[in-house]
Amino acid sequence: MSNEILLSIPAMKCMGCVAAIEEALARESTVTSATVNLEEKTATVATDAPLSVLVNVVKSAGFDASELSI
Repeated sequence: MSNEILLSIPAMKCMGCVAAIEEALARESTVTSATVNLEEKTATVATDAPLSVLVNVVKSAGFDASELSI
């Protein structure tokens, strides 16, 4: 069963940023789904992975991320 984690990604500025983050999250095998919202500068991720894994995945795409309360 997947958990839903909401990430804050404040440095996103364009649709290219969104695409890079979505692609990075899609490559992570534990991610069931990910929706990135440029306007809100967030990503909603369904996953069994711990938060630290998601933060590292987003960092690999060149962005800092932190968890927001849902």
